[in-house]
Amino acid sequence: MTSESGRDFGFAAAHAAPIPYLQRIRTYYQALGYGAPYEWAHYAEVPFQPLRKPLSRCRITLITTAAPYQPDTGDQGPGAPYNANAKFFGVYSGDTAKDHDLRISHVAIDRQHTTAEDPAGYFPLPALRRVAAAGRIGSLAPRFHGAPTNRSHRVTLEVDGPEIVARCKADATDAAILVANCPVCHQSVSLTARMLEESGIATVIMGCAKDIVEHVGVPRFLFSDFPLGNAAGRPKDPASQAFTLDLALSVLETAPAARTTVQSPLIWSASPDWKLDYCNIDRLTPEEIRRRRAEFDKGKTQARQIRETRSPS
Repeated sequence: MTSESGRDFGFAAAHAAPIPYLQRIRTYYQALGYGAPYEWAHYAEVPFQPLRKPLSRCRITLITTAAPYQPDTGDQGPGAPYNANAKFFGVYSGDTAKDHDLRISHVAIDRQHTTAEDPAGYFPLPALRRVAAAGRIGSLAPRFHGAPTNRSHRVTLEVDGPEIVARCKADATDAAILVANCPVCHQSVSLTARMLEESGIATVIMGCAKDIVEHVGVPRFLFSDFPLGNAAGRPKDPASQAFTLDLALSVLETAPAARTTVQSPLIWSASPDWKLDYCNIDRLTPEEIRRRRAEFDKGKTQARQIRETRSPS
């Protein structure tokens, strides 16, 4: 037999597929010496709430894992390193009629390939105002809500998620758009989306970690194959951001059943090589592995201290 190469048929490189975050992260933290792997949430049954009225008459709520800028807690600007001091540990809300300075330095975005320079790429509030003004949606809810990124399933399911559901109900929300950033962010918003659906509020998640969201099991998911931190579109690219939001809204109104995933046709770059880097232990030296272990331990200690001393918002 003669072996054949995929290149002969124009196949894409194997690593052009969506990044396998669950596998990467499991291997990464075991190599750092953390023992038993983290158990990601996973459900067989998925709730599904159809829209109860046309989208042009629906009130939409935005839910984010971005954090309000805190000038006294270190670097949170574009290109900032991971900053545990900037974390928040309780649900917060903001006035959607106002502009807000939200950052994502507190979570594990893909810092090697993106800088979080453009908030519109992860917090589409101005874009939602525009589609509301154009009549694409009925209205924007008076508040958006911040969902803490929490590794604790119990806290998300028993504290944060129910609080977000209560605030959405208080705002007479018909449907919610949840925008994820880091790997755990994708789990947190997925669990929250499930609770919103069970309460009668339709949802769509915008995210970049396909396997994590689908592993949890959600009603509707718009997947953008971009580096983590760009779920709402390419930075400094208004056309990409407008297209991504419009596609999310289309998924919200047309998904036929639970576990509907739509992949955006937009690509990050002509080469998929950027996908090889995130949490890829095979590309790290022993010295870098030790450095990252020390850095991660420091971040965990800081986060624990902050959680113990800072009251929820």
